[in-house]
Amino acid sequence: MPLTVLTSACRLKPLCRLERIQAHLMSSHVEPEVLLEKAGRAAVITMNRPKVLNALNLSMIRRIHPQLQKWESDPETDMVIIKAAGGKAFCAGGDIRAVTEAGKVGDSLAQDFFREEYMLNNSIGSYRKPYVAIIDGITMGGGVGLSVHGRFRVATEKTLFAMPETAIGLFPDVGGGYFLPRLRGKLGLFLALTGFRLKGRDVQRAGVATHFVESKKIPELEQRLVGLKSPSDSDVSRLLESFQAQSDLDSDKPFVLDKHTSDIDRMFGSSSVEGILQNLKADGSDFAKKQAEILSRMSPTSLKVTFRQLQAGAAMSLQDVLVMEYRLSQACMRGHDFYEGVRSVLIDKDQNPRWSPPSLDQVSDCFVDECFASLGEKDLRF
Repeated sequence: MPLTVLTSACRLKPLCRLERIQAHLMSSHVEPEVLLEKAGRAAVITMNRPKVLNALNLSMIRRIHPQLQKWESDPETDMVIIKAAGGKAFCAGGDIRAVTEAGKVGDSLAQDFFREEYMLNNSIGSYRKPYVAIIDGITMGGGVGLSVHGRFRVATEKTLFAMPETAIGLFPDVGGGYFLPRLRGKLGLFLALTGFRLKGRDVQRAGVATHFVESKKIPELEQRLVGLKSPSDSDVSRLLESFQAQSDLDSDKPFVLDKHTSDIDRMFGSSSVEGILQNLKADGSDFAKKQAEILSRMSPTSLKVTFRQLQAGAAMSLQDVLVMEYRLSQACMRGHDFYEGVRSVLIDKDQNPRWSPPSLDQVSDCFVDECFASLGEKDLRF
């Protein structure tokens, strides 16, 4: 073989390999993590990470928030609908593992994620156009922040709501200090401390969702929402109520906590977490024993911080609550229990966290005070 031909053949081999790699990359196209689209005069946000239950990460926040602001001032956009792909989860929470890894090495993600997530939560809470969250599936943590502050939240029989943060050494953030104490009686405090899960129609009965619509009716509901012409809040409300009226599923079943509501108000009406535990033990019912056992597994620090968070948040605006919660998030990043909780529940999955301090009596008021202290120039600002 002539030298020129041999040389050309040698040059072609890496070129062919490069072409094969490029072809593979093109064929394995990565779907966007969040879809931002227009359907007529409606804007549609679709959470698009179904393999990880649509967990919210910083890049998604950075795509959603500026677009939401643009739509708010866009005369061609009348409303926003947020939903999710995959059929299993709306959004199961924030990308907590990435945040804890960042916190361990001092990466700025540990500040940026919480700051920008809370700023997005505030924008949703003050949005001037109808905002409809279709929470058809698991809705926890960060997913609650994307939905609960909006004007309309539509639950289905597949909705599973919880704020399970005390089990991982965190606290019910994303404005939990605002909406939880505004649920009836002591229900919000109960949900915050225990992480109790609400399902289906009970999410609406609790006041977390505004409406309940059967999952099979959601595609038609979306079409009808998109078809509304310059809708007011009352137009959207009437449409949602009409679909709710057609949804009979589980309507005959009582609220899951119905028979415990007065007990929750009484036992969780104490002025301290220690008082709540004393009430539970004194009550002695099976329900009370179960709640006491659940609380005994939670981070003592998280329980005390969460109790004060909801106590303070009951009299605050959403914006002020988010400033407070940013301070708490950074206290968690400086502390021990958040990392230990994530290790125990999400990484090693041994469900055996070693909390520090290990008991409520060792979590001093002074320590809790420090968690709520101003961060000065590093405070969250809107």
